[in-house]
Amino acid sequence: MNKILALNPFHGGSHRAFLNGWMKRSWHQFSVNTLSAHHWKWRMRHSAFHFADAFSDEFKTSDKALDYDVLFCTDMLNLAEFRGLAPPAIRNLPAILYFHENQLTYPVQEERERDLHFAYTNFVSAYSAESIWFNSEYHRDEFLTALEEWLPKMPDANSIKATVASLWEKSDVHHPGVDTPPSPPVSRSERNVPLQLLWVSRWEHDKGPEIFFESLRLLQQSGVPFRVSILGESYEQAPTVFEEAKRTFPNEILHWGYLENYAEYQKTLSEADVVLSTARHEFFGIAILEAVAAGCRPLVPRALAYPEVLPEEESFFHHNDPAKIAEFLGSYAANLNANRVRDDVMRERWYQLVSQYGWNQGVPRMDAAVDRVVSEWNQG
Repeated sequence: MNKILALNPFHGGSHRAFLNGWMKRSWHQFSVNTLSAHHWKWRMRHSAFHFADAFSDEFKTSDKALDYDVLFCTDMLNLAEFRGLAPPAIRNLPAILYFHENQLTYPVQEERERDLHFAYTNFVSAYSAESIWFNSEYHRDEFLTALEEWLPKMPDANSIKATVASLWEKSDVHHPGVDTPPSPPVSRSERNVPLQLLWVSRWEHDKGPEIFFESLRLLQQSGVPFRVSILGESYEQAPTVFEEAKRTFPNEILHWGYLENYAEYQKTLSEADVVLSTARHEFFGIAILEAVAAGCRPLVPRALAYPEVLPEEESFFHHNDPAKIAEFLGSYAANLNANRVRDDVMRERWYQLVSQYGWNQGVPRMDAAVDRVVSEWNQG
């Protein structure tokens, strides 16, 4: 067993779920320091100082180093800055950096809005870490390839190519755990209700809500009966398309808003036929996989991390064309009972597909990876 000092500057959503899920099942011991999930830019700017300052009184001398064996943090921390400010007992720990997102390839509404200082923070943090973990192969490949293209544009960047090569060498993929129901999903074929659709993503522009609701508008326009549950986390400044959709689909909306109660959330998933994603950004897709495990047919972009985590069949995928999405859903609804019977046969297979991302599979791999980092560090 190793003692892990975990720093989570944005302790909410998938960041919190990942750390809590790992701690609950790990053979390691965790000491966790967090900041609430607000003002992400400020978190990236000041969390290194905040955490280092918090440790300054506790660790006056290096003889406290044995209290921890390894440091774990996320992409929201400037790791290099933290190590420069932290007491020796902390800065001299081997560090594991987990990338939930990155600020070099994360989509912005307009490219001129991208603050490359945050992207550079991600780079120097990765350079500072002993081990870099990504939540998917897609995320690892996209970020490191983008670094290879971006960093040489800097003045006097002669050594950059070798630097990025070293990042590839110390990078690994550890999918976040997915909570699956205790048993395969229930049948939909006995239900005499219209087509049931799901939105489970965050209410943000990078999830493509305009494409989602335009697809539903075309479906509604064609006269296809359906119901939709709009779940997922929302924030103060959600895209205006959500309020517009609330007015456009008053008769179709079953549920509106984030469901805090897990049992109610699972029940809503288990009653839906299709979970639809129109994301422009997805480095893994926990919410989509949870819906698939509950028996929903996925309809997701043939892009991002989806082909990696859902490699089963061509009908899972679309190309973010609202007309084509509406056409597929209309065809599905036209033969709804037959499609439900067919999908009932497939639901246990989908359940097993998602089960490979369950915590019981992922946590032993992460725990073993921690052991390797600590062992290699101690061996010098």
